[in-house]
Amino acid sequence: MNQPLKKELQADYQISFRWEDLNLFIDLAGEFGLKNLNAFTEDIKREISRQKTQSVTIDLSEIRYLDSAAALALVQIEKGSVSRNIPCRLINLNDEAKGIFSVIHEDALTQEPLHSEKSGDDVISQMGQASIHLARDFVNFVTFIGKLLVAMAYTLRHPQTLRGKDVLFYIRRAGVDGLPIVALIGLLMGLIMAFMSFLQFRQFGANIYVPALVSFAMVKELGPIMTAILVAGRSGSAFAAEIGTMVVNEEVDALQTMSFDPVRFLAIPKVLATIIVVPILTVYADLAGILGGMIIGITSLDLTVKTYLTQSMKTIQVFDVVTSLVKAAVFAGLISAIGCQRGFQVRSGAQDVGKYTTSAVVAAIFLIVLTDSIFAVMLYYVKRYSII
Repeated sequence: MNQPLKKELQADYQISFRWEDLNLFIDLAGEFGLKNLNAFTEDIKREISRQKTQSVTIDLSEIRYLDSAAALALVQIEKGSVSRNIPCRLINLNDEAKGIFSVIHEDALTQEPLHSEKSGDDVISQMGQASIHLARDFVNFVTFIGKLLVAMAYTLRHPQTLRGKDVLFYIRRAGVDGLPIVALIGLLMGLIMAFMSFLQFRQFGANIYVPALVSFAMVKELGPIMTAILVAGRSGSAFAAEIGTMVVNEEVDALQTMSFDPVRFLAIPKVLATIIVVPILTVYADLAGILGGMIIGITSLDLTVKTYLTQSMKTIQVFDVVTSLVKAAVFAGLISAIGCQRGFQVRSGAQDVGKYTTSAVVAAIFLIVLTDSIFAVMLYYVKRYSII
């Protein structure tokens, strides 16, 4: 026996409920979207739950507007009814409504997530994951170094393939443009070391050793490592960002399509330019540091220019200068290699470019300090063996 028609009226939609025995027929008319989602879903669910229902039929023939949120709500109502053993059908869908429903993947509503909702937060798990990541990163870097050496060997055998203008461009950008900041930092480091050592040495009347301390520290350690860190911050990050942007814009893929080796085409000019300019910048940093110490020596230690330079030259040996330049060249190779390698690791978007640019600077500084430690131990034994 049919029951009287019941209507739920709103400003933008209309729902008609009709019962035939225990079968519920729902007629939808008007606009159904996110703005009235809660209202019409509550109306439908309340009517379905009002009495024992054998089946539900929802007629969408009079719908003027339907968005994806409303379509998803109707699908959820259908699934909810089926889960309670109440068959539910959506009928009379027009072409537009069919298009909206086609973007909804019903299986995804009940599918388990592909990843675990809870990850291990214990210290051991984090250390293990960090170790695995570090090992993979090391393998990738070593692999890139191999590709870089192969490309370098090819360039040495075929010098005409080297783009000289690019090398000169990066020499200017990494060397000439970086000279003012390197000289300024070197000068300030010399000033600070001379002043702090003066405060200590004057207690023993040993002011004459201040020039030796400043000169030896700048030439032996501070000059190369400080210059390398500055170049890593300026040029290493620029290399990573430049190549990473080219990867995002698919320019590297275009080079490969035209049979150009991206490592030889993009990385070799940067590496050669950096290896050339960093030792030169190191010499300027050393001279600026000695000059900064001289300023303190003349103004506070009552030393003459001749005395200061004489004490400095007595301390510095040819071996120290040569090893300083060798370290600077090695640091330069590491900085440019890690910058280019991180750039080629970029895969998608500006966020990846920023991520790997930061990673290039951090990794370069770590490798600089690690390599400097290795040089310190190695050169000690080399010098000791040569004396014996």
